[in-house]
Amino acid sequence: MRRRTSRLLGGIALVTSVALGATACGGSDDGSGTEAVSAEDIQAALDKGGTVTVWSWEPTLKTVAADFQKKHPKVKINLVSERSGDKHYTALSNAVSAGKGVPDVAQLEYFSVGQYSLTKGLTDLSAYGADKLASTYTPGPWNAVTEGDQVYGLPMDSGPMALFYNKKIFDKYDVAVPTTWDEYLDAARKLHKADPKVYIANDTGDAGLTTSLLWQAGSRPYKVDGTNVKIDFDDEGAKKYTAVWQKLIDEKLLAPVTGWTDDWYKGLGDGSIATLATGAWMPANFESGVPNASGDWRAAALPAWTEGDKASAENGGSALTVPALAKNKELAYAFVEYANSGDGVATRVSEGAFPATNAELKSTEFLNKEFPYFDGQKANEIFAASAADVADNWSYLPFQAYANSIFNDTVGKAYISGTKLSDGLKSWQDASVKYGEEQGFTVEK
Repeated sequence: MRRRTSRLLGGIALVTSVALGATACGGSDDGSGTEAVSAEDIQAALDKGGTVTVWSWEPTLKTVAADFQKKHPKVKINLVSERSGDKHYTALSNAVSAGKGVPDVAQLEYFSVGQYSLTKGLTDLSAYGADKLASTYTPGPWNAVTEGDQVYGLPMDSGPMALFYNKKIFDKYDVAVPTTWDEYLDAARKLHKADPKVYIANDTGDAGLTTSLLWQAGSRPYKVDGTNVKIDFDDEGAKKYTAVWQKLIDEKLLAPVTGWTDDWYKGLGDGSIATLATGAWMPANFESGVPNASGDWRAAALPAWTEGDKASAENGGSALTVPALAKNKELAYAFVEYANSGDGVATRVSEGAFPATNAELKSTEFLNKEFPYFDGQKANEIFAASAADVADNWSYLPFQAYANSIFNDTVGKAYISGTKLSDGLKSWQDASVKYGEEQGFTVEK
């Protein structure tokens, strides 16, 4: 499940608090090189009991925490969930920097995991046996929490992308559901010509959407090797993306509406926004935010950049991590494993979370679930196929939160001025390079 602020952090305190030069952990135990912790050690900790403080915005953890406590009555889960977005990260980073008040478990969106692991702010969970869980998860989420042999969290959910489209609008104007992005551009033109109030999608500049579409197109703008970073938005994948999206912008085929606003919900409800390319966590948001359009919408595979290519990408998703300064690491890991690979997974899925685990994604019950909102469509079949087809080798910057925060000052100009999208990406690249160098990274130009 995704929050409104996912992937677009407004607060920069995260970056300054865990910048490369910071002594983030304040002690000798940096979470790496930890001696192996056996299952017996973890069980002994559970038998002894204690309190595990969990910082998370995920609502399904409330039930999971209650179930875990019933199973282990000597353990208390202190779930702190009032923070969201930049407040969550700011509080966490401030605690890490101060060396006190750090939770035992912290939820992190995938793009921010590297930012904390690089500064030794997270425990390497391979010492607890997490490395043996690789086959449990789909490739995209697992890749996001690992670096070489090190495991910095267990995937909580995932966001394989799909194209949600308003079937009522497509049928009304006799427009075929696009299977390629070129067809998507044609559909945008046909819809807007048929009714100038109808747009194929909304987009005023979104770092998360842009990076996901680049990912799907085969672009790999970020290469990270420890503190060595390369940023390049001029590869063939990026050119595929800009070729289509520039035309959508130039021809004014995108609704000038920002996501998660009242106007956005209204547009999804009245059909003036006809599609939404986003993660598989979206159905619950449709149900709660656009109830009047129930039955109008369907899910389809994300359009391909090249006909016949099944590559997909992730959009959103998060992990549960154990900070290096956690006080009860054995108990913390036991809870993380229960929530993200044990019985807690089924609980969370039953309450609407989209899984990152292969077993759930392949289960008959999951695949056969009918969505009343989508007029009974078995949408999970589409989402599961997308999860299996997520393209590999994607990396985020170790300062992705900062990079996302300056997106609208760089790429965003292409939406409101004559700046070309490719030039906006170059400005984003240059600004990110400058910041990386200021923080002590070696950035290849």
